[in-house]
Amino acid sequence: MRGIECNIITVFPQMFVSPLGESILKRAQEKGLLRVKIYDLRDYARNKHRMTDDYPYGGGPGMVMKPEPVVRAIEEINKEGIRSKIILMSPQGRRFTQAKAKELAKEERLTFICGRYEGIDERVSLYFIDDEISIGDYVLTGGELPAMVVIDAVVRLIPGVVGDEESVKADSFFSSILDYPHYTRPASFRGYKVPQVLLSGNHDKIRLWRRKEAFKKTLEKRPDLLKNVDFSEEDICLLKEIKGERGY
Repeated sequence: MRGIECNIITVFPQMFVSPLGESILKRAQEKGLLRVKIYDLRDYARNKHRMTDDYPYGGGPGMVMKPEPVVRAIEEINKEGIRSKIILMSPQGRRFTQAKAKELAKEERLTFICGRYEGIDERVSLYFIDDEISIGDYVLTGGELPAMVVIDAVVRLIPGVVGDEESVKADSFFSSILDYPHYTRPASFRGYKVPQVLLSGNHDKIRLWRRKEAFKKTLEKRPDLLKNVDFSEEDICLLKEIKGERGY
């Protein structure tokens, strides 16, 4: 089984200790499917106080991350084996999607640069990175949390990381639609019952019900996703049923 290496360049390396040491990410490392290396950006500063930021040219609020420490860290990472894909986590990047997670899961080495303050010197973005990713149209205090989100989404797609790989394929967005509803014991909770079809033991009926419910959820919450679906004849029939039930 192949794995993936994730390198992280950050001024706050301790932020990654707990998230990477729990649950699926921990097990992925124990299986040898995920290798994580954290690079403290301050180790690549060449000044007395290990400063990684400075005042912006032209004035203005806040501080800007200096290019030298970031590029030194990138160059050290790329000295080791296969060249890493360099990703800057930034609110100005392309929005992260499940399709992007699938694309990144094919890489052998990924390096995440966690921006801070007003951002990183533009020369890093222009000349030293391969991709710039945002996890949404909002601003966080730094790129550490977004990097964790991307790593989690990517690593769970590596074969062998998640115990039941079929559960990954059923996830929301994996096949461009939202996931179907899930139920567990008890069959009746405070008068609310599990749909009878799930108790029937008829696997074909259960499969059709789940597909139909997934379409219902997608139509209700994210109809924009349906434009990316390659519909089968069965899907078209299910959609017609849903529209008939809703009276349109």
